Amino acid sequence: MSDKQKYIVEMVIFLFIILGIFFLNIIKKDEDISLAERRKLEKMPDISIDKILSGKFSDDFENYSSDQFVFRDNLRKIKNIFHLNVLKQKDVNGYFIEDEVIYKIEYPLKEYSILNASNKMNQIKDKYLNDTNKIYYSIIPDKSYFLKDNKKTHLLLDYDKLITIMNENLKDFNYINLFETLEIEDYYKTDTHWKQENLLKVAEKLSKEMNFYIDNNYEIKSAGDFLGVYYSQLGILGIKDELKYVVNDSIKNSVVYNVEKDKEGSVYNKEELTSLDKYNFFLSGPTPLLKITNNISDNQKKLIVFRDSFGSSLIPLLISGYKEIYVVDTRYISINLLGNYIDFNNSDVLFIYSTLLINQSSGLK
Repeated sequence: MSDKQKYIVEMVIFLFIILGIFFLNIIKKDEDISLAERRKLEKMPDISIDKILSGKFSDDFENYSSDQFVFRDNLRKIKNIFHLNVLKQKDVNGYFIEDEVIYKIEYPLKEYSILNASNKMNQIKDKYLNDTNKIYYSIIPDKSYFLKDNKKTHLLLDYDKLITIMNENLKDFNYINLFETLEIEDYYKTDTHWKQENLLKVAEKLSKEMNFYIDNNYEIKSAGDFLGVYYSQLGILGIKDELKYVVNDSIKNSVVYNVEKDKEGSVYNKEELTSLDKYNFFLSGPTPLLKITNNISDNQKKLIVFRDSFGSSLIPLLISGYKEIYVVDTRYISINLLGNYIDFNNSDVLFIYSTLLINQSSGLK
């Protein structure tokens, strides 16, 4: 075969690939959501003269074609693998992998944010709490904390300084240290959060410090495979998790009232297993205010928990110790409204926030 014939064959193959991809994109049915990226995908934009002249149609169509491009998820994976394994970049957009665990860089330490978080906690104490309350707080380390002794460390927070600043500004709070209770195996490989089935030791630590009962007669069940928020950013093949959950009599016999929706439900919301974020299976995910009633409790103890998303999977393990638990997320409800729904007197009060929220606390109301 002559050089000219080889050139013609190569051109034909190239054109065939281009035209093949073009026609595949035409006949491919548009997807509504990307499970890998956990978001809704762009739809074909409406066409109008005004949009064409203003350039908006062109911008919208570019976003649409990018979202709906055939083999898009596979191309994303290949790109990230190339950057991490071939170019040997330390991270891709702040995400990196160590020992088949996906991490996200959280840096630098933002002292103003730590002060803001502690000030918000003090505002709640000053407004609602009194001598009838026992007040506790804990900090949940993000996964990067467990890289502190790694020789290949990326940029890490100064966790000791974070704890020191919090302790200095929360004089009337009893600090419960969870850092040495946890290890990297207690966290999902593909997500920011911790595994509920590994949190029984955390619940026991809290129960000893706060003096409440923990039911150790439980069963661990599986809700299937789980690909978390970090996976959606990298999409690396071969790394996945399993979503497991803990069941005991107290959890089975509790009712969860969602104040915002004026609706009762269960501790675990199975409808969320088909949502963009399966972690919302625990207490239905981000919610301003919940009231959990333990219908088989033989005491009248009440707990009020101020939490972020990490609390969703932990709080079910505390239900056996209380008759009522109020679950508050002040990212979604003003602290000035809490008195309309909660009687704070004679309650245990626990503030439990992750280092991720404390270092990014501007969302607290």
